[in-house]
Amino acid sequence: MRKDISDAEKQDMPLYPIGIVAELIGTTDQTLRLYEKHGLIKPARRNKNRFYSENDIKWLRCLRELIHHQKISIEGIKKLLDYAPCWEITNCADERKGKCSAYIDKTKPCWELNRMICNTASGRICEDCVVYISKQAKT
Repeated sequence: MRKDISDAEKQDMPLYPIGIVAELIGTTDQTLRLYEKHGLIKPARRNKNRFYSENDIKWLRCLRELIHHQKISIEGIKKLLDYAPCWEITNCADERKGKCSAYIDKTKPCWELNRMICNTASGRICEDCVVYISKQAKT
């Protein structure tokens, strides 16, 4: 018997092959492989084929924005994700930072301290946050 799949689970299901994803975000298979080689994305594998989820596609679109419009290099993005706190990457307002448990206790990211902090403070959810998505892609 099949259980119903939640919306969150659907977002993480690796359904899209590399060629379709490349077409959806306007790039090439080789570019996606390059992002993988640099550890910016970790697609699921079935045999030797790569498959991407909706969340992977969101993160890839964000990567493309950072690289092509913000003019940040791949190495720059890697350093940002390793060293910059989420409130700097997402440009949080001072009022929002003051309520954020991750800003108050800087030892852990907000989703580890309280998954609902961004949702209650701003209406945003972790699964749509560029920092959260990037960290999940690396695991």
